[in-house]
Amino acid sequence: MLDLRAQYESIAPEIRAAVDEVLTGQQFVLGPQCEALEREVAEVCGTRCGVGVASGTEALELALHACGVGAGDEVIVPAFTFIATGGAVTALGARPVFADIEPATFNLDPSQIEARITSRTRAIVVVHLFGLAADMDPILALAAKHSISVIEDNAQSIGASYRGRKTGSMGRAGCLSFYPSKNLGAYGDAGMIVTDDEKLATRLRSLRNHGQTGRYLSTERGWNSRLDELQAAILRVKLRHLADWTAMRQAHARRYDSLLRDLPGITLPRVSAGWEHVYYLYTIRVLGHLPGRAAGGAAGSDRRGGEARSDVVQQRLADSGITSVVYYPVPLHLQPLYASLGGKPGDFRVSERASREVLSIPLYPELTHAQIDRVAQALREALRE
Repeated sequence: MLDLRAQYESIAPEIRAAVDEVLTGQQFVLGPQCEALEREVAEVCGTRCGVGVASGTEALELALHACGVGAGDEVIVPAFTFIATGGAVTALGARPVFADIEPATFNLDPSQIEARITSRTRAIVVVHLFGLAADMDPILALAAKHSISVIEDNAQSIGASYRGRKTGSMGRAGCLSFYPSKNLGAYGDAGMIVTDDEKLATRLRSLRNHGQTGRYLSTERGWNSRLDELQAAILRVKLRHLADWTAMRQAHARRYDSLLRDLPGITLPRVSAGWEHVYYLYTIRVLGHLPGRAAGGAAGSDRRGGEARSDVVQQRLADSGITSVVYYPVPLHLQPLYASLGGKPGDFRVSERASREVLSIPLYPELTHAQIDRVAQALREALRE
């Protein structure tokens, strides 16, 4: 799915020089590299402020906390996303309230939100999944109508845009993950919160550092969630290449589109006018299931009693030496973590269908045309079988 070694080899001298600069300076936490990265990432995201933190998950936790979410509150989140989106809500003692997604984009469906808003709703977490922005205008209008904060989970979509606005810049805060597999990935965990709200940014800088507002003076309970200088230096090197890498991802996606467009039994990523996709993942749908085969209880199996065709195609690709991944085989409302909330199959049909049909195939900047062609051919053969 990803060849980080190939990426490293293309920028190794720059990375080594950046690391050596940190080692020579001997300042490892909340230093000049972090401050510079915060400015540079904020500029890329179209915001005034950036606050470096230890991970994308903690970016969500701190942002939600700083926006007033606490024990007993409710936060609306999509049912189809990585567990960290709901986990950040749970970590604050709040309750995630799940909503279904749009079938074409896998993103939160604006039409599913208002019915779930109650007097306890404090925020909506909008996930820009797989590199594509959610439909933000109706979501922002709803949030304004009900005086609710919008937090953008922008872990997978740095650089994407929606009607001329960058993801992460439209809500009260945008949360980034620099996990190594991301389009802008560190060599370990790292994250950032971007915002136009300077007062909020000041509070977030305190929260990430034990709630301190002065040396050894804490005014509230905080976190130990600081983006270290080594990771910041590495990310600054990579950030200089991000626009080129994004263009390569988009070119590879267009090649996949041309090779797979006429292939029956699948649907390709859809990008509407006004959206810019940055293709963290190239995710197709493999439609249908095989009703005569036992499900066997696998996470990706069709809960109606058959095996998902995506599982079979995935195995055929693996037999050909090609990795593919299902993101995500179990929607949040069916996760064991949330069993106490009473979720059951059938509650969010679009999310559940997506969990059975999605399949992400290799896409990263260093892919060659020959590799893309090989993946496409193997996919054709798998579907034919």
